[in-house]
Amino acid sequence: MSDVKVLCDQVRQTAFQVHAYLGHGHLEKVYENALAHRLQKAGLKVIQQQSLKVFDEDGTLIGDYLADLVVEDVLIVELKTAKSLAPEHEAQILGYLKASRFEHGLLINFGSPRFEIRKFIWEPK
Repeated sequence: MSDVKVLCDQVRQTAFQVHAYLGHGHLEKVYENALAHRLQKAGLKVIQQQSLKVFDEDGTLIGDYLADLVVEDVLIVELKTAKSLAPEHEAQILGYLKASRFEHGLLINFGSPRFEIRKFIWEPK
């Protein structure tokens, strides 16, 4: 899928449907599995717990981390089950985008009765 905006909208709608069906109160892994399953059923490429390389500013590999979901090789999806999204969650997804050099990310919280989702774009300067 070439249009990231359309992809984000599809992930957002699917995540909302998962939240509406399951409600809040489950472990993060349950929501991860449900969202991955529904996105794959919709024909999207989804990798769970994908290892992403972290690079220093000169391109040197300095480590890696596990992304909850990577969709269509262009979108990192980080899931939370917190009472509400906090600044440290936003810092985490921005750090992941910057370090891995992905441009687009979604931060989704399934832990609140109110569905929360935020979109992030990292543009290297």
